[in-house]
Amino acid sequence: MSRLADVAFAVERVILGKPRQIRLCLACLLARGHLLIEDVPGVGKTTLAHALARVLGLEWRRLQFTSDLLPADVIGVSVFDRETQAFQFRPGPVFTQLLLADEINRASPKAQSALLEAMEERQVSVDGVTHPLPEPFFVVATQNPHDQGGTYGLPESQLDRFLMRVSLGYPDAAAERRLLLQGERHELLGALVAVLQPAELLAAQRAVRAVYVAPPLLDYVQALVARTRAELPLGLSPRAAQGLVRAAQAWALIAGERAVLPEHVQAVLPAVAAHRLERPGVTGTADGAQLAAELIAAVPVPP
Repeated sequence: MSRLADVAFAVERVILGKPRQIRLCLACLLARGHLLIEDVPGVGKTTLAHALARVLGLEWRRLQFTSDLLPADVIGVSVFDRETQAFQFRPGPVFTQLLLADEINRASPKAQSALLEAMEERQVSVDGVTHPLPEPFFVVATQNPHDQGGTYGLPESQLDRFLMRVSLGYPDAAAERRLLLQGERHELLGALVAVLQPAELLAAQRAVRAVYVAPPLLDYVQALVARTRAELPLGLSPRAAQGLVRAAQAWALIAGERAVLPEHVQAVLPAVAAHRLERPGVTGTADGAQLAAELIAAVPVPP
């Protein structure tokens, strides 16, 4: 779809030299997933989230996660109204189309858990009342590496709700030179205009599900998932397997393909699987990525 290519191109004007990461982010959102961006400070994590919100024409809010953040600061709170003599619900920042959860791993596990229901069911329950969230609804969270001070590791239940985790890394020399010659990033963000409207984005999400997935391709996905469960204490969950298929469909749609190919699955697998895979006694982003690479090499591609 040329419009999706236009979205990626617009974001690339701000985030220089990272076309693959931008394409992964777009595939994640088209697959109705949530996105975790992990990297050191200063490489453009927050800027990427801002750029996605602008080019997709979404209402968005930013919530800075800190150690003293409370669940009510995320989802909202019921306040007693003296005039009506009843409690009135005041929605929190989560009631938006794109929530930027900035430095999510600086908040306590209690505050992090406030997002679990919202991310999985796209609704929030407060005082026994369920409040639906806007459509589309995405969480784009950023986090600093675990070895930095003042961070809390995200539990497996939280990590599994993020369809993808991407890392930007430092730009190459050519991209960094262009960055040095450009204006400030906030000026570039201000110049971005919406390429898609929310209704068009919802239509693109429906188109993702229409991309054909052949039975041998599903066999391939199941073989990949089964290998992780056989070799690791915690393999890929059914949610992760379903997300892998959806992400591959989105990648195929962006590429203009009508059916998912094995190379589409391989393209998105590291982003989908690396934050879910862990060797016993070994932690860290690099090991998860290595496990994903080993998984692709070990499982044969269907004929």
